[in-house]
Amino acid sequence: MSRQILVVEDETPIREMITFVLEQNGFNAIEACDIDQALQKVNEPYPDLILLDWMLPGGTGVKLAKKLKQSEYTRNIPIIMLTARADEDDKVAGFEAGIDDYITKPFSPKELIARIKAVIRRVSPTSLEEDVEFHGLKLDPVAHRVAINDEHLDLGPTEFRLLHFFMTHTERVYSREQLLDNVWGTNVYVEDRTVDVHIRRLRKAISGNGHEDFIQTVRGAGYRFSGKLTKTA
Repeated sequence: MSRQILVVEDETPIREMITFVLEQNGFNAIEACDIDQALQKVNEPYPDLILLDWMLPGGTGVKLAKKLKQSEYTRNIPIIMLTARADEDDKVAGFEAGIDDYITKPFSPKELIARIKAVIRRVSPTSLEEDVEFHGLKLDPVAHRVAINDEHLDLGPTEFRLLHFFMTHTERVYSREQLLDNVWGTNVYVEDRTVDVHIRRLRKAISGNGHEDFIQTVRGAGYRFSGKLTKTA
């Protein structure tokens, strides 16, 4: 499944141009014309990145960025600010609000896509070989070992890849299709329901100390790996 980008821009021609460029380059664009609409659309499944105009009806993009970065659910979503304001003080204000990059209008479609790809690479996990630990659950991708409180667990190769993906992408909802693309690969044909089977196996493998509850079913959306426990469906 293509990455989802929220475009927050009040000028319709610019918003439509950006949306067209994104879709031509394989992204899925969601549009919002003001702060209220943006807040409504920053929801599960959360966008992979936000393109945010500086001047918006009802406030500024900086104000929205600060609000998003204060929420535990949206603070990890990368933000690129789009603006005609090129002053250094404005850029500093944007970065202090938590944005990840800054593009000055006018910009070329090629520059926009290059900046988006660079930010996505930058915010992705730094290394697929680093150990990952989450509430006593530890995964070593090099030695291919998983343990809970130092007690070794036996996982099949697919469950291991699935757990590694979850542990490096916490607090985000992923659809079955997204999990298939990221864990099985885009060139492998697998039924969507296969994901459910492996989720059940993974939950069983890490059960015993409540760790199975970290894998949460989000009705109508997919799955999330979270330390904020809710009842799974």
